[in-house]
Amino acid sequence: MLQYGQRAQGAEVSWVEPYLFDTRLAFGIDLFDKRTNASQFQSYTSNIYGGNLRFGVPLTDNLTGQVRYTLYQQKITLPQSLQNCDNINPDFVNRFPTPAAFNTNPAIFAAYLAAGAPAQYSCYQDGEAALPIKMELAQGPVTTSLIGYGLTYNTLDNNRSPTNGLLITANQDVAGMGGDVNYVKTTVDSRLYSEVYPDIIGTLRLQGGYMTGWNGQFVRVLDAFQGGPNLVRGFAPAGFGPRDLTPGTNGDALGGTQYWAASLEFQTPLFLAPKDFGMRLATYADAGMLWGFNAPTFWNQTAESMVVADDLRIRSSVGVGLLWDSPLGPLRFDLAYALTREPYDHTQIFRFGGGSKF
Repeated sequence: MLQYGQRAQGAEVSWVEPYLFDTRLAFGIDLFDKRTNASQFQSYTSNIYGGNLRFGVPLTDNLTGQVRYTLYQQKITLPQSLQNCDNINPDFVNRFPTPAAFNTNPAIFAAYLAAGAPAQYSCYQDGEAALPIKMELAQGPVTTSLIGYGLTYNTLDNNRSPTNGLLITANQDVAGMGGDVNYVKTTVDSRLYSEVYPDIIGTLRLQGGYMTGWNGQFVRVLDAFQGGPNLVRGFAPAGFGPRDLTPGTNGDALGGTQYWAASLEFQTPLFLAPKDFGMRLATYADAGMLWGFNAPTFWNQTAESMVVADDLRIRSSVGVGLLWDSPLGPLRFDLAYALTREPYDHTQIFRFGGGSKF
């Protein structure tokens, strides 16, 4: 599979043997090389290449298990203007308490201004990436080696366009089997489909996740969960959740270690088109939270500190969508409006993507 867009480019090759050695054991190999460019959603460019091996086996008629091993290397790059913090104003550092004080009480920053301190560190005058991102840049290319397993419970009547049944997927990954990164990540995603009225399909989706570092490591921004339309539609990619609010910076999304999300959606065939044309209208409501920033907020190398927004407020939205089982594959168009949000969140009213599942 090839992908080429303004924000992301890459290639992925997969091979699957569904009956390894004439048994019910499935075996798959994936190789990938992906690039995500700096954009309004993130200040850095990320390059990832690697692969994984996976084994799957049916445990019962409805329950399937999978074991996998993944190895990849990630490198990020930043424009020089976002990482040139090499000219800290010594008068500011000497006259006022340590910048780390901002972390315990952001209101201290306002007191500094009232006392005559400069509004920004001099290194922030041309904008600056979030502190954890610059720390990860200084670390250089990072290798991640992880082992994971998952369970899938599936009673759907149709995997492509379900009208009834339950789909639950639970996964856990442990990074640190070699490599440079140590964390444990657990996610659960469940969807319940039911025909609530003839030709009206209701879907209830519940999902959640938790991750933590181990062996003395924190969860990197590059590995953390990001809050966006994957959780609550109406928000941009990495549009909500913990964020860098240090004055003068780009306001990068920092990601979190815990999340939950709930969605209720109703779909019905488009009344102006033949039913076999494969077009459906959808209306939905979403809600969710992302929190638990888990990275340093002070860097001794440059004496930089940061102000972090990490709240427990619920984000929510409502919207409508158009789904089409086109000859090129399932397509989806969404219009969503954020009902509850914070001033520093990034919203996105229109979204286009592939796939009939949200």
